[in-house]
Amino acid sequence: MIWQLARRADRMNPSVIREILKVTERPGILSLAGGLPSPDTFPVEAMRAAADKVLREAPREALQYAASEGYAPLREWVAEHLGRQGMTVSPGQVLITTGSQQGLDLCGRVLLDAGSRVLVEAPTYLGALQAFAPNEPQIDEVASDDDGPRPEALAEATVRGGDRARFLYVLPNFQNPTGRCMSEARRAALVDAAQAVGLPLLEDNPYGDLWFDAPPAPPLASRWTEGTIYLGSFSKVLAPGLRLGYVVAPAALYPKLLQAKQAADLHTPVFNQRLVHEVIREGFLHTHVPTIRARYAAQRDAMEAALRRHLPPGCRWNTPRGGMFFWVALPSPIDAMALLPRAVEAGVAFVPGAAFYARMPQAHTVRLSFVTLAPEQIERAVALLGGVLKEVLARTPVLTP
Repeated sequence: MIWQLARRADRMNPSVIREILKVTERPGILSLAGGLPSPDTFPVEAMRAAADKVLREAPREALQYAASEGYAPLREWVAEHLGRQGMTVSPGQVLITTGSQQGLDLCGRVLLDAGSRVLVEAPTYLGALQAFAPNEPQIDEVASDDDGPRPEALAEATVRGGDRARFLYVLPNFQNPTGRCMSEARRAALVDAAQAVGLPLLEDNPYGDLWFDAPPAPPLASRWTEGTIYLGSFSKVLAPGLRLGYVVAPAALYPKLLQAKQAADLHTPVFNQRLVHEVIREGFLHTHVPTIRARYAAQRDAMEAALRRHLPPGCRWNTPRGGMFFWVALPSPIDAMALLPRAVEAGVAFVPGAAFYARMPQAHTVRLSFVTLAPEQIERAVALLGGVLKEVLARTPVLTP
């Protein structure tokens, strides 16, 4: 090879989930793998009407280069929307990004050096690990439970060997992959602990609007504005193909994030920004998002019932109160990655949980998505998975805790 790769290129790895999704494209596979919103929730007619209006009323502006910060009316909408959730945000703090995944990338570029430490939950979002990795940080896990990171673990994790962590990356609402949602008491305790040790927070919230029974507690950023960067997304409430998200940053950090954005892609596609603003500016989400919640809640219930019916004894899970995922612990010592080919052969796919750990992978865990299959397909998929598990367990001695 005549090309010499940068050292950071060696840190770039393919997404395990994307590789699995290639397998699920085979005809007849029932996929519980992808974290994809249901395409049946996409507001096609609203988008069609908005696109026609934007191209009719502002075609030159919509198709031209634009400000790197983002479309001003959309930034104002984001600030007002977050204000209703208890945050104090000015439009000047809002940076429109090409999906919230770009927000993770920008934060990594601005805040991480080679060898610097970053803290994450255990487990955590695989895409964040991918975004941070090219900056060559040391990624450490914070002890976590069913309510998220444990506040008492922050003091020890923040400073190790004289090296202070740059930030804690956390998903308080219906976390990917576990589906857990942080209680109000845990949020308060976590912010208090982070402030006490001077540990900034990177709060990622792509799923917060997808609650089923009651909305989650206010964001961490509402409790510590100057110490928290907040990431949001339109992918789960409108359509992921638009690649539209946003970063809300403290004033001290905003200029550097903006410069990183300019270097990355100049600006997020302005046509997409104007299109989304036209759709949402008069309250469309107030009626649209509840239809998504109702649909996903029914699918959640279908998966909960199917898991109870078909998974063998020894499997454990918590029922999510929102979001898109179940997190299942299989009986030890089953290795979910080794189980996957057998499951695909039987006609069902899932994501092995080990990929979501930065340090100490739990090989017997799996993530199951419930939003892209109809309830009757969920029933069939879980039945197939349960059948494969029972066959493996019949030949595998189970370890008792």
